Amino acid sequence: MKNLIAAISLLSITAVSVYFYPSVSAHIGKPPTPQPTPVEPITKITPIVDPAAIAQQNTNIEVAFVLDTTGSMSGLIQGAKDNIWSIASSMASAQSAPIIKMGLVAYRDRGDDYVTRISDLSDDLDTSYGTLMGFQAGGGGDTPESVNQALYEAVNNLSWSQDDSTYRVIFLVGDAPPKMNYPNEMQYPEIVKLAKSKGIIINTIQCGNMSDTKHSWQQIAQLSQGEFFQVEQSGSAVAVASPYDDQIASLARELDDTRLFYGDKKVMQKKRAKMLAADRFNRSAPAASVARKAEFNVSKSGARNLEGDNELVADVSSGKVALSSVAEAELPEQLQALDLAERQIVLEQKAQKRSELKQKIEELSAKRGDYLKKELAKTGAAESSLDNKIYQTVRSQASEKGLVYSEAAPKY
Repeated sequence: MKNLIAAISLLSITAVSVYFYPSVSAHIGKPPTPQPTPVEPITKITPIVDPAAIAQQNTNIEVAFVLDTTGSMSGLIQGAKDNIWSIASSMASAQSAPIIKMGLVAYRDRGDDYVTRISDLSDDLDTSYGTLMGFQAGGGGDTPESVNQALYEAVNNLSWSQDDSTYRVIFLVGDAPPKMNYPNEMQYPEIVKLAKSKGIIINTIQCGNMSDTKHSWQQIAQLSQGEFFQVEQSGSAVAVASPYDDQIASLARELDDTRLFYGDKKVMQKKRAKMLAADRFNRSAPAASVARKAEFNVSKSGARNLEGDNELVADVSSGKVALSSVAEAELPEQLQALDLAERQIVLEQKAQKRSELKQKIEELSAKRGDYLKKELAKTGAAESSLDNKIYQTVRSQASEKGLVYSEAAPKY
């Protein structure tokens, strides 16, 4: 009897619970029934993107030149040697002062001295330029060339970053079409797809007017959503001297001499190669080219090339490194025989001189820029130049990454 009363009581309690608390029933014999949650209506707001604000996100530039180095390209190669620093300065003139990394894939064809030679992407443009200086036009004599292999290696064998904010771009420069029947070689339609998957734009620059080249170059650019343009066989680079070039070049050599690199044997070997490349350039290049390099080096972007890593004057001045913490064996040779106080004096003198030289170069570069604008306006040749076409392409494409270029024309 007691058990019957207890059972009736339990059933009554359960019934009451289910009546007053319907959610309890969800756990008795069946899964819960989803209850709709009332929500407030959402008003969709389209954000207004300010390019100048995006530019503050440290968008950088990685650019590779895929360059035909066969005999017919001698004029353009020389033009590239003379103008690569003005191209770098133009790219660096964005408001956010992007870090510039450059790479090079030189190509010829099977049966020549080489098919491709690669210089990896680097912000050490002294060393990159030293590599470019070593290239001479040669070989060739027939068409087409190993364009497919060169493009493939540019897309796959250079150390492109994975940062979505970086503007990654290839400029394919040549006068002959690609060889399309080499066995087991990926061809440019597939290479372009691969480049797009990595966020790399391919622009094409045709030298001369060979019709087969034009067709291929236009198709590569179109598939990549890049730009195609033609220049004369010589490259149509601007080569105008100014009365300020010699003075700027002299100051540039002094500026290079303020650098003191430090580190272990491996680091110092790399830095010696950098200094040798810079010294060779300073001694052999035209004053106008040295002036262009100086203008780049005194820009915010150019500091990566002038100083870079393991430069003692900059690192101690900024507080990045304490001079007392650097092992004597890793110091520049000229400091090793000095005591700590004497070393500090040398660094302070170098820092002061560097600051004064930069200011003088900036002042003269502004005068040089004004002079060149007036001279180029007289000839009207600037608009069709290689320098201008590269700049306008970069200016347009990099804006999608937030880079803002206020100047209408490149630096020459």
